[in-house]
Amino acid sequence: MIPRYSRPEMVAIWSPETKFKIWYEIEAHACDAQVALGVIPKANAEAVWRAKDVQFDVARIDEIEAVTKHDVIAFLTHLAEHIGSDDARFVHQGMTSSDVLDTTLNVQLVRATDLLLAGMDRVLAALKARAFEHKDTVRIGRSHGIHAEPTTMGLTFARFYAEMARGRARLQAARAEIATGAISGAVGTFANIDPAVEEHVCKMLGLTPEPISTQVIPRDRHAMYFAVLGVIASSIENIAIEIRHMQRTEVLEAEEFFSPGQKGSSAMPHKRNPVLTENLTGLARLVRMSVIPALENVALWHERDISHSSVERAIGPDTTITLDFALHRLAGVVEKLVIYPENMLRNMNKFKGLVMSQRVLLALTQAGVSREDSYRLVQRNAMKVWEKGADFKTELLADPEVTAALSPAEIEEKFDLGYHTKHVDTIFARVFGA
Repeated sequence: MIPRYSRPEMVAIWSPETKFKIWYEIEAHACDAQVALGVIPKANAEAVWRAKDVQFDVARIDEIEAVTKHDVIAFLTHLAEHIGSDDARFVHQGMTSSDVLDTTLNVQLVRATDLLLAGMDRVLAALKARAFEHKDTVRIGRSHGIHAEPTTMGLTFARFYAEMARGRARLQAARAEIATGAISGAVGTFANIDPAVEEHVCKMLGLTPEPISTQVIPRDRHAMYFAVLGVIASSIENIAIEIRHMQRTEVLEAEEFFSPGQKGSSAMPHKRNPVLTENLTGLARLVRMSVIPALENVALWHERDISHSSVERAIGPDTTITLDFALHRLAGVVEKLVIYPENMLRNMNKFKGLVMSQRVLLALTQAGVSREDSYRLVQRNAMKVWEKGADFKTELLADPEVTAALSPAEIEEKFDLGYHTKHVDTIFARVFGA
């Protein structure tokens, strides 16, 4: 991923230096297990571990690979240059390249997931704080982009919190799904290596042995993993879209923090654009872009082929780096989001009480008017508000068919905002706990 949308902590997980260090650890732990089984001499394993502080030369490995056309062999050749060919002769004993590659990929994905979980925790904390801050800040709810009924800004943040909390739970499950390793040899039969080696390596790396791995770890695990990342990206976009709408000039119920010295447009000095949430919408597309290739990677020929390899070399780092960046960008947006309660009230009252139409409808039915007639009476007066800018309550009070069923006091009571917020605490208890 390009540096513009990357955080160094996540990028480091996918660096060649980190990858080769994990390759080395897999080989060294495997040697220890082979010693315990009496397969290789202890002195050879100790020689391998003497290279633990070696900074593997990426350029040298690339140079060797240019000849061998095989990355794992190139690495093993370079390792032998450090520990000597005699001590290196037992390295990779009974293993195949996929044992190293697949186990390493899953180690990297687990480490990446831990950073993603931390990012989600920051987003959740920001959403929760803003939810409680604006629990009772009334704003208009919208359906189809049209004024519906009153809600609160706190409930808006609370529903985003609940959505991201579900995403976090899915990501935690995806971490468990991907945290497997395989050291099972060619075609996965353990013919040339004892299963105890796999158990030891996985234990040392914090993984679980893959129950059956053919020559590769099954890619349905990875498909599930990247699908979860795609869902989280869509949740990020869901929040971003709401903020972008709120920042529209005609709405302006909230806006991204505009820092001192910031410029919104090269042509129009007055502009304050929602550039961060627009960016998040785009980044979400990039994350979701990995889902279909990950699903297509599930179907491999027989015990293995490498059609998945080139895909994973791209989507592994790119997707986790992008999502990591997006989570922290979103958290920053929510933490600093500027909210305008007075504009929320102004927008809600733009159509002079119209948003209370359902309360009047229900009151008429409770008073004995048929639902069809109740709807007709309410809609008749509502259209005067839409078309002529009339006041909804005034029109209702002047309608003899309405006042025949409801007294002026009963009509007045239907315009109480508190009616719509009376269960906010109940919803908050459901989302955040007692």
